[in-house]
Amino acid sequence: MGKNQHVVKAPNGWGVRGEHNTRITQKFDTQKEAIAKAREIAINQKSELFIHGENGRIRERNSYGNDPYPPKG
Repeated sequence: MGKNQHVVKAPNGWGVRGEHNTRITQKFDTQKEAIAKAREIAINQKSELFIHGENGRIRERNSYGNDPYPPKG
């Protein structure tokens, strides 16, 4: 499983950042563009996508990894 991807607010736009990275991997003008790229990376790496709002809090989370669905038990 690869690194989880985060869509975060960046100066003058939005960015995609891998989990535990200090730098933004790629910058975009709109959140929609950043989400599309982060989703592509997360699917490719079988990881999770975290979409942060303007306030920095996680507003949405999607899993593209080995999700045990339906859950056991």
